[in-house]
Amino acid sequence: MARVTVEDCIDKVDNRFELVLLAGHRARQLSQGAPITIDRDNDKNPVVALREIADETLSPGDLKEDLIHSLQKHVEIDEPEGDTAPEIADQTQPAAADAESEEESVAFDRMSEEDLLAGIEGLVPPEKSDDF
Repeated sequence: MARVTVEDCIDKVDNRFELVLLAGHRARQLSQGAPITIDRDNDKNPVVALREIADETLSPGDLKEDLIHSLQKHVEIDEPEGDTAPEIADQTQPAAADAESEEESVAFDRMSEEDLLAGIEGLVPPEKSDDF
């Protein structure tokens, strides 16, 4: 193959933009020393990458996965979950002996709805001032 074009590769990768991304990624791999799967024939890395895709010596799916992996900043590793943590006793519920003393000191928890409405109706709105 003397020259490789996008038309030679478009039947392997349907989207032209994806083809450019994959060929660019492969060309960067070649410049970093990745092994070449075809004869170089004095071609530059982008041409070699396109020729590899056209000759199907590399799978476009594998190139795509490798490209995605190279762009990820955080890779989640599925690890088996260990034993579940023991449950902590609920500290918000008081003991039975302390419950009686708290009932006397906490009166707002025992207010009825009528008492609350009466208290709200008795509120006076603040006077308007220039500060607000």
